[in-house]
Parts: sequence; structure tokens; C-alpha cells
Amino acid sequence: MRLVELYEKLVIDRPLLTLSLVGLLLLLFASYIPKFELDVSADSLVLENDADLEYYRNIRARYGSDDFLIVTYSPKENLFSEASLKRVREMRDRFKSIEGVESVLTMLDVPLIESPPISLDQFSEGAPMLEQANTDRQLARRELISSPLYSNRLVSPEGDTCAIQILLKRDETYQSLLKERDGLRVKKLAGDLPASELLRLSQVEDQFDSYSKQLTQQESELIAVIRLVMDDYREFARMHLGGVPMIVSDMMSYIRHDLVVFGLGVLAILALMLSFVFRKPHWVLLPLLTAGATAIVTTGFLGMVGWPVTVVSSNFLALVLIFSLSLTIHLIVRYREQHRLEPHASQRHLVSITLRSKAMPCLFNAITTIVAFASLVVSDIRPVIDFGWIMVFALAASMLLAFTLYPATLMLVRPGKPPHGRDIMGMITESVAWLVEHHGGKVIAISLLLVVMGSLGMSRLTVENRFIDYFHDSTEIFQGMKLIDEKLGGTTPMDVIIDAPLKQVEEEVEWDEGFGDEDGGFATTSYWYNTHMLAEVASIHRYLDGLPETGKVNSLHTAMAVLEKLDDKGSIDSFFLSVLYKKLPPDIKAQMISPYLSEDGQQLRIAVRVYESDAGLNRNELLNNIRDHLSSERAESGESVHLSGMVVLYNNLLQSLFRSQIQTLGFVFFAILTTFALIFRSLKVAAIAIIPNIVPVILVLGLLGGLGIPLDIMTITIAAITVGIAVDDTIHYVYRYHEEWLKDGDYRACVHRAHNSIGRAMYYTSMTITIGFIAMVLSNFVPSIYFGLFTAFAMVSALVTNITILPILLRTLKPYGTLQQ
Repeated sequence: MRLVELYEKLVIDRPLLTLSLVGLLLLLFASYIPKFELDVSADSLVLENDADLEYYRNIRARYGSDDFLIVTYSPKENLFSEASLKRVREMRDRFKSIEGVESVLTMLDVPLIESPPISLDQFSEGAPMLEQANTDRQLARRELISSPLYSNRLVSPEGDTCAIQILLKRDETYQSLLKERDGLRVKKLAGDLPASELLRLSQVEDQFDSYSKQLTQQESELIAVIRLVMDDYREFARMHLGGVPMIVSDMMSYIRHDLVVFGLGVLAILALMLSFVFRKPHWVLLPLLTAGATAIVTTGFLGMVGWPVTVVSSNFLALVLIFSLSLTIHLIVRYREQHRLEPHASQRHLVSITLRSKAMPCLFNAITTIVAFASLVVSDIRPVIDFGWIMVFALAASMLLAFTLYPATLMLVRPGKPPHGRDIMGMITESVAWLVEHHGGKVIAISLLLVVMGSLGMSRLTVENRFIDYFHDSTEIFQGMKLIDEKLGGTTPMDVIIDAPLKQVEEEVEWDEGFGDEDGGFATTSYWYNTHMLAEVASIHRYLDGLPETGKVNSLHTAMAVLEKLDDKGSIDSFFLSVLYKKLPPDIKAQMISPYLSEDGQQLRIAVRVYESDAGLNRNELLNNIRDHLSSERAESGESVHLSGMVVLYNNLLQSLFRSQIQTLGFVFFAILTTFALIFRSLKVAAIAIIPNIVPVILVLGLLGGLGIPLDIMTITIAAITVGIAVDDTIHYVYRYHEEWLKDGDYRACVHRAHNSIGRAMYYTSMTITIGFIAMVLSNFVPSIYFGLFTAFAMVSALVTNITILPILLRTLKPYGTLQQ
């Protein structure tokens, strides 16, 4: 009691002092808002300790970066006309001049061997290209659209669209910091990091984060410059920009737009709803003031500690509004209820009664909701872990401000006249209480039916989704992906890496050291670069090319299919291979051989592009099928098969999300049950209270599965969010129901009284925020739309289960026994 009195003396009796302290706190956190960062880079969409991530980085270091942009150019006139070629040349040269661009590849820059046909000796002296005077333009067109190396890669098979591939510079400083940071983190996880290196790890992490932000900004500026160049040519052609860097840049723009626009939009909608519900300006301003203050504190905290917001946590602001408004509305309804009972009471008395009666349920609500979001911390994915901690902090801040800013501000407002009359909301909650009393059996039966249907829907849940589905078909990302898929052989890169048997590599190394390359040539030292193994490469290539989900496949077989035409005999033998390898100019070898074969000839790389717009795309199934087929096929020879690329890394992320969030729901509910038992001091009450929290989760996940909507990087957290929402309503209802039961022990009357008091607060909160979240359908980012709709559905589901199933169970099972008179 002494603590309560101290609190009231500070907050209620000295409201101006409290508001001054809160104001200083807000100014402190607001000063860090400019440091608030978004991070939607490719690195934020992969598992931090994924072994495939380390392998991917090693492969990229060996064969070159896949960090490139593709500009598609579909001219209104003939693609091979002089005017079109001139514009392609101009764009290429302008792109090359942009800082941060490593190289630019177009159909103008590749060697031709049939335009007209040339011999190996002629080819080794200098490969002809499209713009050279001695090149036959018609033959060149035919070669480019039919060549296994260029068709569906640089030129569409129809010959009406070409691609300009812009390779971005590999930043060595970034790679060096990344390698050092990850190395130190691995040692720390293994417990092998000495104390002397802990400081270095902290320094490297700060340097890496700072440099990454700088690099991301530079990349966004580079993309903006590329788009400015494209704008100068749009009148002559249909043009689109594609590639992972562009997707990252545009996603950041969408998320930043949603944070600002929907943050303000949701606040405006909430203001209208609060005006409709409470009809007094201060009951509108107070909850919005508290919610806004919580948003400032949380955003400033993220800037202070340097936690970037990722795609996973990008809707934290909306969730902050949910829980902050929920707390405040419960306080408002309780105040208005007390004011109606004591119309002539002083403001201090009304505020004190309100805070004393709602402090414990609000505290319990915050604790259990924190437990729900803390389940995210056990994930293997850094953005998900950060999201869990963000919400833990936001909930604590929301609780603090609801019990300081709100009552202190309210003390500056006169009580006025108490609300009177019977409002529509009261009639609705009373009708639900009547339904519970007279048709409880039917309500339970319908609920069980919905649970069964939801469970069936959950069994169909997947995390396999097409990245293209994240965007509206009107966006450049969608249109660019679709065009690249249709005309230029697929969007998402994947590598198939096959290593020679270790024994074979050791034998070849010894042979090479003894006899030297000049005796037998590269064809005798390389495991893959010989007539026998090239036939095997061709077989693997054809298998991958025949899969419906794969588009363009490039490999050593592709190069050989082109280069064998230089042999007068029309076939490839070991002698020709050796001569060819020696005579190929370095720039040609860099294009045709080096991307698909390691320098020692022992590792084969097959570059595959996956159709992102394929309606039947199932990443996990595709990867498993390829891995199983090639591993079993190459097992006898002792070769090892690895799959790499963003397809693999993103699939790993989704599968890990599914395991860590869906399969740990049992643990989450056990933790909530334990928390309920401690709060309500009754295992029976806790067991009853957990049921309305389970049902909404089943319904939300069942609806996702039933509609065939895959879980993604945002909707995967909907289970934890639903639990957090349902827990809020459950604690408030059970706490008030018990208070009412203590009056007369009448379980039936308790339902009516609870519905007419706390039921109204639950109804106001749920309906107000539901409408606010539905506004997110206007986003350009589809996961945000799903997040808004399914969060709204979760709000309604939690409300319905807590004002129907919960009171029915309480009345039927009578967990409090009989009141002793």
C-alpha cells in the first residue's frame, strides 16, 4: 500500500511534475529517432548461422558476385535496327560510367562464331561482335536468339527483348568486415572466444553495421541513377528494372511508406472510431496521446540501441498502437463506469479508483503478452529475435505510459457529467450475454465445428511462396520479374555445385606436379573438362533444364555446345579440348569457361534460374528433388553435390520460421498456462482461460491454410500476435468476472455484469483497432495487406471467444466453487 500511495502522490497529486518528467523522457527518445534504420537487405532474409550461407559466400568469392541488376529493353521498333542498337550502346556506356558499377554486359559485347562462321584460329585472334563491320546482322540475330549461351539470357527467343546486365562492384571492405565479424561470432558461440577478442567483436560489429548502412544508401542512390538513365529511353521502348538489389531498394521504400502513411492513416481512423464511441474530445486525444508517446519511445529506443527494423518487424508500429490503445481504452471504460456510479465524486477519487482496479489486470496482461512475444526469441533468425525483443520493450513502455501519461493528463480535465443512456455497444454485449445464457450448448458446438475446420486448414499450411506474390501486379518489381521470367529465362538464381571425388582430386594434383600441364593439357588434369565427363555434364544440364520450375540453365555444356562449332570435324575430342582451352582469349574464357569450372578443373558449377512466376513453384520440394536425384545419380562416382544461391538461403529461412514458430506453439501455450496459474492462483481457472487463447490461433492459421495463403516472413508471426491479443481480453474478462462473483457468487449474473462492464471495453478496443488494421489493404506490399487483414481477424476472433466460450466455461465448470455467506 505504501508503494501505491507513493505512486498516487507523484502521478495523481502532482500531474504537472509527472507530465514534465514524461516530456523529458519523450524528448530523450525522440532525439534518437533520426538514427532509426530499416534493413531489408538480402542478409536480413537469411539465417545468421546457416551453414549454406557460408558456403554461398565462398562460392560467390570463387565465381563472382550474383549482385547484379537487369534492365529489360523491348523497343517499339525492330530490336536489331540501327536506332535500337544505338540506344542499347548509349545506355550501356552510361551505365558503365556510374560509380559502383563493375561491368555491363549486353548482346553487343558477346563473341559470335556463326555471323559468319569462323574457325578456331580466327576465334582465338579476336572474337567478332554484333557491331563490327564484318558481322552479318541477320546471321547475328539468328545466332543470338538461338544460341544456347545467349538465348533466354541476353535476348528473348522471339528477338524482341534484350537484357542489359549490370554487375555491381564487390566491396572488399564489406566482405572483409563480414568475414571477421562472422568468424568472431562463430568462436563466441563455440565458447572459444578469449576475453581479449570480445572488445574486437563489438568494434567489428559496429563497423560492419555502420558500413552496411552506408553501402545500402549508396546502392539505393545507384539504382535511382540507373532509373534516371532509363527514363530517357522509355519513350522508345517498354523497360523494366530487375534484380535483388532493386527488389531490396523498392521493398525499403514500400515499408518506409507504410510506416509513415499507415501509421498516420491508422491514427486518423482510430480517432474517428474513438469519436464515434466516446463522443468527447478528451477521450479521443488521451488514447492517441498515449499511443503516440509509446510509438515515439519505441522508435527512439530502436535508434538508440541500433536495432534496424526488418521486413519481419516492419509492422511493430501498428502493434504498438494495438496494445497501447487497448490499455488506455480499458482505463477509459472503467473510469466512465465509476463516474456513472459516483456522478459527484472528485476527479482524484475517480482516477484513483480506476487505476487501483485496473492495475493488476493490466500488469498481468502485459506479463502474459510479453511471454507470448518472448517465444520469438527462441528462433534461429536474428530479425525474428529482434522483433520479439522490440515487442517486449514496447509492451513495457506502453504499460509505463498508460499509468503515468494518461492519469496525469486526465487530472487536468474536469469530470463533467457522467455518460448516461443506453448505447448501442451496451445493447450488443447484453445480447451476447443472453446468447451465452440461453444457447451455450449451441455456441460450444459451433465452436468445436470451427476448431475442427481450423485444424484441417492448419494441416494444409505451407511456407512455400513465390516472392513475386509479395507485390501488386502494377508495381515495377512484379512487372520486371514477370517479363524476365517470360522473355529472359527466369528470375531467381540458383547454383548446382558438384565436386570431383576427393581421391580423384588428390591423384590429379600429384600427376600435375609430376608431369606439368604442358604434357597433357588442361583436359588431362581436370576431372570435368574431358570428353567423358562433358557427356555427364550434358546429362545433368538436360535434367535441370527439363524441370518445369527452371528457366535458363548455363553450364560447361552450354559453352561446349557453342564452341564445338569451331571444330571443323564437328565433334569434340581431347585434343580439340586441350587446344581450345589454350587458344581461348582470356576475356572469352572469363565469359564461357571460368563461371562454370573452377581454376583447377575439379569443381563444376551449373547456374540455374528459377521461374519466380511459376504458379506451381515449391522451393523446398524443388530443392529436395534436385538434391536427391543428383546425389543418388552421382553417389557411385563419389562426387559431392551442393545446392547454393538465394533460392536455397530463402528456403532455409522459411523452413526455419515454420519449425520455430508453428511447432513451438505447444511450448508457448504451456508457458501461458503456467503464467495464468500464477496470476489466477488456480490451475482450474488457468485451464479454462487458456482455451479462448487456443481457439483464435487455430482459426487464424486454419483460415490461412484453408485459403491456400502460404506463411511468409511477416504472417509467420501471426500466431504469437494472436496469442498476445487473446491473452489481453482473457485476463481482463476473468479478472472482472471474479470481482463480480465475489459480490454474490451468482455465476449467471456475473456474465451479465461482466459483459456490461469489461465486455464493453473489449468490444470498443477490438472494433476500433480492427477497422484501423483493415486500412492496410491499401499497401503495395502484399505481406503487409495479409498482416493487416489477419491481425484484424485475430482481434475479432479473440473478442468472440472471450465473450462467448470463456463465460460459458466459467458458468458451467464453476471454478470458484460456492461463495460462503
